Amino acid sequence: MKLDILVFGAHPDDVELSCGATIAKEISLGKKVGIVDLTRGELGTRGSAELRDKEAADAAGILGVSVRENLRFRDGFFVNDEAHQQEVIKMIRKYQPDIVICNAVDDRHIDHGKGSKLVSDACFLSGLIKIETKIGNDSQNAWRPKQVYHYIQWKNITPDFVVDVTGFIDKKVESLMAYKSQFYDPDSTEPVTPIATKNFKESIHYRAADLGRLIGTEYAEGFTVERYLAVNSLADLL
Repeated sequence: MKLDILVFGAHPDDVELSCGATIAKEISLGKKVGIVDLTRGELGTRGSAELRDKEAADAAGILGVSVRENLRFRDGFFVNDEAHQQEVIKMIRKYQPDIVICNAVDDRHIDHGKGSKLVSDACFLSGLIKIETKIGNDSQNAWRPKQVYHYIQWKNITPDFVVDVTGFIDKKVESLMAYKSQFYDPDSTEPVTPIATKNFKESIHYRAADLGRLIGTEYAEGFTVERYLAVNSLADLL
């Protein structure tokens, strides 16, 4: 299955938190979008890997993505080496996306920056014909995405561009609330984590609203790029 956009996250819920509204908007425009989680989030303070598996599947259904896979790398301990790159390359070649979106280039959680560089490197290597990969007995063809973008996570990194997601923030929040074990619940008896606070839950709206304010819309999500953005005309800009 060829996808238009393939989105990677170091942990289940990274993608929904950072660009869930963008995904929902692109799907509404007819794009085929898939998600690949690098780990099962098994080191997370709240919940369990098995519960996160179910929550991730529920969130994928809410967003309407075409496919979601998990590479089952070790949460907290995966590295950017040949073995891990090969597994990411297989996903890129399997789905042949025109656009890849991945973790923030720098963030509070060490897996986010690692995941960002791992996927970025794999996108380049995936285009080299002398790197051979197989899924089962089937050899794969080389494939390099046209664009690699990075979403923004905990840190307020200045975006290189923003996407107007007005009308899609509720779908984003709905997909996030599928992760019942991870976010604010006043009745929960589990330990409180930085993302399980009332303030963090509210930040989903106010961070998107602030980016929207800056471009004259209601809500927006921001991204950074690896090369210059180009437009055909000044009129292409909102």
